[in-house]
Amino acid sequence: MSAPRTLRQREGRAGLTLISPTLVITLVVVVLPLLWAIMLAFQDVRLINIRRAGVFGHYTLDNFTYVISEPGFWTSLVNTLVYTVAGTALSIATGLVTALALRRRFAGRTLVRASILIPYVAPVVAVAFLWETALNPQYGIVNTWLKEPIAFLTQAQGDFLGLKVPVALLTVIAFEAWRYFPFAFLFIMARLQALPGDLEEAAVVDGATPTQRFRYVILPQLWRIIALLAVLRFVFTFTKFDDVYLLTGGGAGTEVVSVRVYTFLTARDDIGASAAQAIVLAVVLVVLLAVYLRFFPGGDREQG
Repeated sequence: MSAPRTLRQREGRAGLTLISPTLVITLVVVVLPLLWAIMLAFQDVRLINIRRAGVFGHYTLDNFTYVISEPGFWTSLVNTLVYTVAGTALSIATGLVTALALRRRFAGRTLVRASILIPYVAPVVAVAFLWETALNPQYGIVNTWLKEPIAFLTQAQGDFLGLKVPVALLTVIAFEAWRYFPFAFLFIMARLQALPGDLEEAAVVDGATPTQRFRYVILPQLWRIIALLAVLRFVFTFTKFDDVYLLTGGGAGTEVVSVRVYTFLTARDDIGASAAQAIVLAVVLVVLLAVYLRFFPGGDREQG
């Protein structure tokens, strides 16, 4: 007879049993597709010969050389970085301002807070169509307020105070900030509700102005959540596809790397190049996150 299991062994077996469904789902949904994409990235695979692709195919670096040397790659990478950094910063800043404005009690506060979530929970197709209609240079409501109509979604550059402004890119960045600031609003509002009121009351008694209370009392206690939001929104926005594609299709100077992946896959039927482009996007994202976590460890800030 086998020796009876110890309590530690029984707990370990029970823990393995509990996490095994998650491990299996992660393996099937994440790990295996990732390995398949990496394999395709190193092979000359097109839609017409996809059935001949396999583990023992001919591996080469031609796909990576092709996508990096292809015209527009570096421009799309710069667009992706600008779109990601600006969209992340604006969404968090807008969420912070909104949370601060709605933290005090007033009549109808619950209704206003609930309405804040509409851009985030509404279907992206619906809100993208709404923006396209509102910004249309012929019949859009926004252009009725302007002296001259502006093609916000089809104009690559425009003149503003003598400067060249990337109109379409700024428009999709504004859409990104508007659509996802409720995400930051929820996180920041939850943290604000948990702040001890004694600190602010003491600051008021000491004669601190609202700006001083925000800078020295509230903001130091929000650094952790802001750092977390920055990482999450950066990751989500860096790989964002649907918002840009629905608004501009990647045209007018708004092509990001994720749109190029889709173009390689659908317009050129080049599965290998599309996979290689996706791998490059993933590598750049991992490098940027490593740099961020190395030099800007927001979670290590001391709370005042």
